[in-house]
Amino acid sequence: MSHPPTVSIPVVEDSERGPATTAWSSVRQLIEQHALVAHFQPIVDLPDARVHGHEALVRTPAGCAWPNPDALFAAARAEGVAIALELECLRSALRCWSRSPMGGRLFVNLSASALLQMLREHGLESAAALMQARGVAASSVVVELTEHEHVRDVAALVDAATQLRRHGVAVALDDFGDGRSSLRLWSELRPEVVKIDKYFINDLTRQGNKLQTLRALLHIAETFGTRLVAEGIETLDDLRVVRDLGIRFGQGWALGRPQAEALGTVPEQALGVLASRDIAVLPELRRVSDHQMTAGRLLRQVDPLLACATHEEALDRFQREPATHALAIVDGERPIGLLSRETFISSYARPYFKELFNRRPALMHANTTPLLLDVHTGVDELIAVLTASDQRYLVDGFIITEGGRYLGLGTGEQLVRTVTEARIEAARHANPLTFLPGNIPLTHHIERLLRSGREFAAAYADLNQFKPFNDQYGYWRGDEMIRLLARVVVSHCDSRRDFVGHVGGDDFVLLFQSEDWYVRCGRIVEAFNHMALGLFDEAAVAAGGIHAEDRHGVMRFHPCTTLSIGILRVNGERMRSAEEVANAAAAAKRVAKARGDGLHVLDAPPWQPAPITPA
Repeated sequence: MSHPPTVSIPVVEDSERGPATTAWSSVRQLIEQHALVAHFQPIVDLPDARVHGHEALVRTPAGCAWPNPDALFAAARAEGVAIALELECLRSALRCWSRSPMGGRLFVNLSASALLQMLREHGLESAAALMQARGVAASSVVVELTEHEHVRDVAALVDAATQLRRHGVAVALDDFGDGRSSLRLWSELRPEVVKIDKYFINDLTRQGNKLQTLRALLHIAETFGTRLVAEGIETLDDLRVVRDLGIRFGQGWALGRPQAEALGTVPEQALGVLASRDIAVLPELRRVSDHQMTAGRLLRQVDPLLACATHEEALDRFQREPATHALAIVDGERPIGLLSRETFISSYARPYFKELFNRRPALMHANTTPLLLDVHTGVDELIAVLTASDQRYLVDGFIITEGGRYLGLGTGEQLVRTVTEARIEAARHANPLTFLPGNIPLTHHIERLLRSGREFAAAYADLNQFKPFNDQYGYWRGDEMIRLLARVVVSHCDSRRDFVGHVGGDDFVLLFQSEDWYVRCGRIVEAFNHMALGLFDEAAVAAGGIHAEDRHGVMRFHPCTTLSIGILRVNGERMRSAEEVANAAAAAKRVAKARGDGLHVLDAPPWQPAPITPA
């Protein structure tokens, strides 16, 4: 078994760098001839839109058998020189950085193992001398700890970080959140910087679960006084979301690729995003929040009857516990029956029941096939209970178990109330019919738009003559029409700039940052009015409507369902709250419905909107 060579960090002058070669037989040879170079990727201060620092990334010479860092370090591990390679990368980074005219922070990578071995064998003095010789101030260096998840001696790593800080060197945790990194280490090490793994940034605009993770990390960072760097920002859309979340620093191809000469300015396209007042449409979690609800929320702890308990004992329990709707009967810990109060009392009142059954087992008149729900049963299965053909469970209740062991009882009333409340609360976040954001995300988005100071258009969409249609064709086709409206609206909005909310029933709110909002609204009305006819039968389409009762119970003719949109031009200086915006947009919608022309713009600009052309 090969052992790594003794680690030393001599000050290496430029003249010590070996001659160019195209045949590298080993990683050790690369190290000994100082053939590695560093490229630098910018780390950008997002609120200030300026380059804060650079991360040094190793690059191999031309003709090398290991064209990328992953292959290089794999080969180094095979040769037993991984730590020596890391320290050579550090020397290379300082050497190349010393030639750069750029200022700011220099982020260098060291595994926790390499840092501990370096300090154990040489202390920090040799590394400090190396920085001094290169003219690199220790206070400008940030050591990014990689592979820190493998460290067993946390105390030693904390001590190493303390030594680095004494020399002015800051500490960062790299790739935090990759599934191995330790929150405990963050708490004990208290790094100045934590770099969020690129997994959580990639495709951020479409993944609400990643957004929630980043919000949690922001909260932890605030608690520990840590600055966050979002790594792997590769698109301008993801950059906008990271900016809007309030993450201070960013790194990735959208902000600059690694290159030999360090960048001093932020790329023009990224500058445009950072300076823009447009806000990101934040992704929502595509699940109903009541998925967290289980049968455990319905549990009532009621002592059971034993299998040998008599009718007399059951009567005594019901008389002493007037609020108890039923009693479970158990054999050991296993439930074998459910005795309903209502059924039992009715039977007990019959002639001669007491004389015949009083001292006989109560199990004789119990339901021996009761509904058993495990305490971890989810909301979807609970809803299935509500819609099952056997509705005895809503009256008699059910038994709640864990692993087949009796825990307690639940009632049908509790089940109905809890599921209803959970669904109402869930609908405030995401409409269960269309899965579009509900009232709470809508309110938050309006508030963000108002804070940004950007002008935007708030459109309130509502169906005309929807109730007669729903009454005539039934709720199933009514739901299909609402889903149709959702599809049409979403297809005509820019998902990166325009927010679509479903606030209930056939009411939708659209928040446009797209400048062509008027044309988009016109096309939505036109497309929906045409496609909605497909949900009427042929006779109704030919007649232009249906005969149905109105809200007063009077039979009359109702035209086919169409769409009205009221639009409000919003200026942050004139509107101060989400409620003001929603109320004004609703007023514009009422005017649009009353006029019957499909669109109405409240507080319209002096210019006339462009004509609506077919999509």
